Amino acid sequence: MEILIVSLASLFAGLVDSIVGGGGLILIPALFATFPTAPPATLLGSNKSAAIWGTAFATYQFSRKVEMRWAALLPAAAAGLIGSMCGAWTVTQVDPSFLRKALPFLLLLLLAYTLIKKDMGQLHEPRFKGRSEAIIAGLMGLFIGFYDGFFGPGAGSFFVFAFVRLLGYDFLNASASAKLLNTATNFSALVLFAWQGHVWWHLALPMALANVVGSLWGARLAMKHGASFVRYVFLAVVAALIVKSAYDGFLR
Repeated sequence: MEILIVSLASLFAGLVDSIVGGGGLILIPALFATFPTAPPATLLGSNKSAAIWGTAFATYQFSRKVEMRWAALLPAAAAGLIGSMCGAWTVTQVDPSFLRKALPFLLLLLLAYTLIKKDMGQLHEPRFKGRSEAIIAGLMGLFIGFYDGFFGPGAGSFFVFAFVRLLGYDFLNASASAKLLNTATNFSALVLFAWQGHVWWHLALPMALANVVGSLWGARLAMKHGASFVRYVFLAVVAALIVKSAYDGFLR
């Protein structure tokens, strides 16, 4: 029964994650509720063992229909991998709890800016080309990847927002591009958790399969309905992240 519950949660997490990120809002609470006595690191590692497959398959699905600017995205993914590893190492040296109270305010600013700029992300008009685009995307991957490894919540939303605001992508292309960087940061985190023995491999396969199904479903929805649909899902996920992070930071 436990495997069925977390597999269903993984399916819906993959659906949300493939559209705009934030699948951890669904799967992580489901894991903690289903296995309340398990070590948190083990549940987080098991979450990554599913999420990496969903983001990887979503990237592939998007790449068949959406323009992927590989010359910028591959260096950004490599930078995200390095940044996530550095962040994961840093969290072993520094307590990240100070970010708990700051996160809801950062997300609130992001939400307000997106609501005010109603046309932002509706048109795909990349602002940079060649080396300039690769450098900016690489810096995005490095810094947000570091945050993902160090703390984590909202990293997918930050990636999407950065691609829209800094590089001029529409929400559909930003989501597709963010999936590749999420795959890199998920891989980095999974390697760390697996090395420390914090993955339940008997859960990994069913959750991964369910996550892939959800991710392919979500990617098709995003491509069918376009940038406006992705923007609405983005706003909904960021709003949910604000509520969750405010609860964790001030009420828990």
